[in-house]
Amino acid sequence: MTAVEGDARAYNFAADVLQRNLAAGRKDKPAYIDARGTWTYGQLADRVARFSAALRGLGVRREERVLIALTDTIDWPTAFLGCLKAGIIAVPVNTLLTEDDYRFMLADSRAKCLVVSEVLFPKFEKLIAQSPDLDHVVVSGEVPHGYRLFEDLIGADEPEPYTAPTVGDDMAFWLYTSGSTGKPKGAVHCHASLKLTADLYGTPVVGLKETDVVHSVAKLFFAYGLGNAMTFPLSVGATTVLNPERPTPDGVAALLRKHPVTVFFGVPTFYAAFLNSPNAPDKSELKLRRCQSAGEALPEEVAKNFFARYGVEISDGLGTTEMLHIFLTNWPGTNKYGTTGKCVPGYEIKLIGEDGEPVAPGEMGELHVRGPTSALMYWNNREKSRDTFRGEWTRCGDKYIEDADGFYICCGRADDMLKVSGMYVSPFEVEAALSSHPDVLEAAVVGWNDEQKLIKPRAFVVLKQPDKASDALAQVLQDHVKQKLAPFKYPRWIEFRNELPKTATGKIQRFKLRAEQ
Repeated sequence: MTAVEGDARAYNFAADVLQRNLAAGRKDKPAYIDARGTWTYGQLADRVARFSAALRGLGVRREERVLIALTDTIDWPTAFLGCLKAGIIAVPVNTLLTEDDYRFMLADSRAKCLVVSEVLFPKFEKLIAQSPDLDHVVVSGEVPHGYRLFEDLIGADEPEPYTAPTVGDDMAFWLYTSGSTGKPKGAVHCHASLKLTADLYGTPVVGLKETDVVHSVAKLFFAYGLGNAMTFPLSVGATTVLNPERPTPDGVAALLRKHPVTVFFGVPTFYAAFLNSPNAPDKSELKLRRCQSAGEALPEEVAKNFFARYGVEISDGLGTTEMLHIFLTNWPGTNKYGTTGKCVPGYEIKLIGEDGEPVAPGEMGELHVRGPTSALMYWNNREKSRDTFRGEWTRCGDKYIEDADGFYICCGRADDMLKVSGMYVSPFEVEAALSSHPDVLEAAVVGWNDEQKLIKPRAFVVLKQPDKASDALAQVLQDHVKQKLAPFKYPRWIEFRNELPKTATGKIQRFKLRAEQ
């Protein structure tokens, strides 16, 4: 069974995307390459069917939750798509969180089954007995812990053709948002949204093809990485290279030398670090034709330097966990560096001022988006759901300006904005000015109280050569900003750091810097 008989809304993403590839004759074509080897579309479909059957055999029922804490290997798409095929809710989680984070997510999701990589198991070991809803634990790895092993589970039963009779609006998976402003929130997404992100962005904007080889710095458990490394390439029959390790410039350089990656998805901080790495590959060693960026606004200097070295444009975009993937983007060939581009067809954007009304072009407002991939709600969080999901519109929390050409310029998160001498200052604008100096690798700007308790910009700067740090260079950087921006925006203090606090996606955690005052 693949659909609800007679129901025009019938749709199951896992069954659809796998069957399309098999019908197109891609049974023997590589779908994934990971540390264990190459996996074809036929092998992926077989593993997904086996995992789906195994979950049902364990007694996990439709709409019950499976918490997935896996590194990026073939087991990740196997588990995720296996859940969807069975009508079970996949809840993939960040692999870099704390034991307390996982305790909350297990309790909040009421997961019946935990699928966890062996390397992550120690963070869950104490929690298993404390989770009354948890009935089953499956470990991906080679060393048994007294729990079921992933390979044993999917090898026990023959795959079955069963597909849950889901419809496009059925809950399919949850993605927990960052807990930087409180407890993480489970954004609930439906089956249809996965296909829509591919139809609206992956294929027409990125231009993915069957012949592409894809790699994403952002891991599969992120909304950005989920599209990059699963939804988009599987939708066109491309091949994806997975890396279970945390990405480093040297590690990714080695991967790009080994595999003919043609489409690369990164984040701004990674591109900056990659360019500054002494082991960065030469242009002749790479096969890249498309590079995408998201997570934070891409500094103009980073984009220009990357193009100068590799001859490939980086197309910057904005997406959120709540919208599942990118809805505001630059396009290759029409990139306007220093902006986040224009609205992806199929979505609408409006900027709202402090009075609750739309602002005029050239004025700063808070970004709201309307489109078909919005989350249904935050699980078990009515207050936050009402604050974010406002009818057809989703409130994003980012401040933007629309320029005269219709391109959107990022001013930063609403809670990161500074008001200096009664005028708003975008931390990103000051950071971009600092990053344009040849000695600066990256910078973060936050509001800081002066002696009169008035807010002024303070900059935390990472240099390309840390031994250059000095009071004299700090003065040079302050003067550099004054030449590029209105004088009141320059950072009154500059502190040199070896690194900046970041999320696992590479976003700078400015709230941690503010907390130091």
